[in-house]
Amino acid sequence: MKRTVCLVTAALLAGSLLGCSGGKTSETTASGGQTETTAAAAGSGELKKIVVGASPAPHAEILKAAGDVLAAKGYELDIKEYVDYIQPNLALESGDLDANYFQHLPYLESFNEENGTKLVSAAAIHYEPFGIYAGKTASLEELPDGATVAVPNDTSNEARALLLLEAQGLIKLKEGAGLTATKNDIVENPKNIKLYEVEAAQIPRSIDDVDVAVINGNYAIDAGFKMSDALAVEDSQSIAATTYGNVIAVREGQENDEAVKALIEALESDEVKAFIESTYEGAVVPLY
Repeated sequence: MKRTVCLVTAALLAGSLLGCSGGKTSETTASGGQTETTAAAAGSGELKKIVVGASPAPHAEILKAAGDVLAAKGYELDIKEYVDYIQPNLALESGDLDANYFQHLPYLESFNEENGTKLVSAAAIHYEPFGIYAGKTASLEELPDGATVAVPNDTSNEARALLLLEAQGLIKLKEGAGLTATKNDIVENPKNIKLYEVEAAQIPRSIDDVDVAVINGNYAIDAGFKMSDALAVEDSQSIAATTYGNVIAVREGQENDEAVKALIEALESDEVKAFIESTYEGAVVPLY
């Protein structure tokens, strides 16, 4: 979730964007396994389409699990997958999407401020604990002096990574820095850690080049990491965990549209909650 995402400078994130090539997406219709009633409705054209942009994992996977529930409410779910954090907001603002599901509220607010967009949260669905994963160094105790640690390069996620590093005693931040912390707020760094700031989606690909890496939950899942692989994980009661719930974003004024309400109800259903808990084993935590 990006530090510099101004519309006119998105292309300048060279070397750090993961395939942000004009908003290329893959598309999935979450309609498999419909009941006879909903299948018949789809065949007769009675289902209304709702188009939602999402990161591939876990967001698109969770949306697919909500497909049947949403179909029973009269909607066909059309999922467009994005591999970056910029294009799904641009597509939502332009009207190409009805909603998106990939980001937390601090990032959404930052994006609006930097781009003049008017996107809002309709509901918080889940949060994904950040984790520290081994690269060239197998444990935090073995980190050498001058170790390189990969962290996300955007404002909100870098602060979250720094808080996790602080919780492990690796650094100390200026008092009160909290969720606005930057590397300039580091007041103690006993191991002389060097931060390698990189676009969040790229960090799993960079892990072999650094000692350890702090990875966003969705990108860790997408790269095949499990929570059990992490050297350290955000505490569920930490300020970061309670702040960074992943939201359904819509254009301002559409929070109460019937299609949006149906989407949220489907995502908050018992069926989807059971899917999240059984599939991600703590890497994704429902907020309802």
